[in-house]
Amino acid sequence: MKPGPQNAITDVPGVLVGQVERVDAPYLTGTTVVHVPGTAVAGVDVRGGAPGTRETDLLEPVNSNQGANAVVLTGGSAYGLDTAGSVMRWLEERGEGVRVGPGEKDVVPIVPTAVIFDLGRGGGFQARPEPAWGADAIATATGDSVALGNHGAGAGARAGSLKGGVGSASVRMDDGTTVGALVIVNAAGSTVDAEGNFYGARYGLGEEFTHLRTPTEPPPPAPDSSRPGMNTVIAVVATDVPLDKAATKRMAMIAHDGLARAIDPIHTLVDGDSIFALSTRIAGDDRPRLSVSDPAAVMPLETVYAAAARTLTRAVVHAMLNAETVETAQGRLLSYRDAYPSAFRVD
Repeated sequence: MKPGPQNAITDVPGVLVGQVERVDAPYLTGTTVVHVPGTAVAGVDVRGGAPGTRETDLLEPVNSNQGANAVVLTGGSAYGLDTAGSVMRWLEERGEGVRVGPGEKDVVPIVPTAVIFDLGRGGGFQARPEPAWGADAIATATGDSVALGNHGAGAGARAGSLKGGVGSASVRMDDGTTVGALVIVNAAGSTVDAEGNFYGARYGLGEEFTHLRTPTEPPPPAPDSSRPGMNTVIAVVATDVPLDKAATKRMAMIAHDGLARAIDPIHTLVDGDSIFALSTRIAGDDRPRLSVSDPAAVMPLETVYAAAARTLTRAVVHAMLNAETVETAQGRLLSYRDAYPSAFRVD
């Protein structure tokens, strides 16, 4: 196995990503939209103790709707949920959604959403994503490489004592199918151990992270524990392997293992960790969708699930490696590169 051409979730056919952010004071926040034209079968699994979400119940396998038209990952805590409305209107104008009437635009777009807590990080509590940011983000969505680090919902993200951000990765399976992940790393926990080594680096494919060395610098000061938590890791994992709704839900569940390998602690009471899973289908692919109730599907499913978890772990590392130092209301928030420059030394 090896990474896809872009090493991003957009290597999965049918997955587009668009992002907007604002980083001029007092702003430090943004919105990321994963668009799947024509819909994808969707599932979700929420593990954190403080989630902010929309349209997650609809994705449960026992409920009728099969898929999603887009997934919104955004800053702004619960206020950021408003960005999904403009994504719905953008999709409605293009006739994308569940058809509920005879007209071309008689549709209800399905737009599951999850938020991170970054309120006040840039200095202004009211400086948060505006409702129109969702439409702005999906309007720019492409299948090209994904901007990592301080972009989209990762603009104001923090992970432990370091600057967090948006990360992505992919893997091309031996049979040609693809698994990808996109993550917003904004965790209460840390992505590095006491010596500054990434927990997730050992899951790199080939030479992906072999350039990293154990740093010699002391770790940055820990965040002020007397302040309210500003946390949550939210992610999307996707594949072009045809899965039914229950199998897609299971992919979201197992993908949380990828977070546990990359962040410690994870799923705390002050995090709202949530993962969405998508199964797209290439035009002309008439393979039946794999089901968790089919014994013959067990091995193919386990292969996809393992790949999703590992790819998400790698995406976390890429988020941290691409993050950039910022000035926040609480002081300077160092990126991994600025906090541990010796990790990139050449032996």
